[in-house]
Amino acid sequence: MFQLAAVAGAGAGTASTTGKPKKVTTYVFVTGSNGVAAGDPGLTLRGHRTLGVELPGHGPAAQFHHAYQAPQDLAKLATIPSAVAGVTLDDYVEATVDVVRKVSGYGPVILVGGSLGGAAITKAADEVPDLIDRLVYDTAFCCTKLRSPADYLQTPEGRESLAPGLVEGVIADPAVIGAMRINWRTNDRKFLSAAKAAFMAEAGEGEFLAMLNGLLPDESMQVSGADARGRKEAWGRVPRVYIRHARDRAIPLALQDRMIRDADETTPGNRFTVFTVDSPHAPTIKAYAQIRDILHGLAQ
Repeated sequence: MFQLAAVAGAGAGTASTTGKPKKVTTYVFVTGSNGVAAGDPGLTLRGHRTLGVELPGHGPAAQFHHAYQAPQDLAKLATIPSAVAGVTLDDYVEATVDVVRKVSGYGPVILVGGSLGGAAITKAADEVPDLIDRLVYDTAFCCTKLRSPADYLQTPEGRESLAPGLVEGVIADPAVIGAMRINWRTNDRKFLSAAKAAFMAEAGEGEFLAMLNGLLPDESMQVSGADARGRKEAWGRVPRVYIRHARDRAIPLALQDRMIRDADETTPGNRFTVFTVDSPHAPTIKAYAQIRDILHGLAQ
């Protein structure tokens, strides 16, 4: 549902104080729903490599149309076929694993998932556990005792989420286009208020609108209900971190804590290292600075 940071390129290797080559950590980011591939230039400036996974159908060229610009042609938007129609969690995992394989030979890999991206990093760890040095769930879904993100949202903790209220922004029949299409660029004040409350209540208007306008309109209908549970013998042995967002109202804090607890009970010998930031679901610039510091520290 949000991007972790802006796009950044890969950094080069550096020399250590002993004169020997230093292995550079690569942070691989998997976005949540409606997000685009993005790394973090701030981490790159600290000497790391960062890049985002381009999920199938999530390139801006595949989703942005003239009809989405102002003045919008909502009738046309309701009929344009979706680039994510038929895209599955397996497709997200394949794209993620492909990136992990490509970068793993250059040094440690830290795989970071935000929101729905947590489902992809769990299943990627099932595929290549030995290529991932650490998993980071940044207020992300981690499914263990329950099958899917959708199942976790149906729990008492999940039902406090404000995300379901965003269906008011749907501008096409999912049965027609094969995806969930939301008009993030609407000027409907009721919808914008609901989106701000769910994602970024603490942000100023400009920062909130900038985040919203960067989101892709379409998301697959098949990912949130897919089986996203990791296997104990694969995902379950990769060291993992959870970054709790204390002000999150899309994945409420109580739901984050339930997923942490469920995972720790599933693999008691490999428990989450937990951090907490004073952040809404989509972090403000100020809140993301805290997250960046946490991520940077994981490479020390």
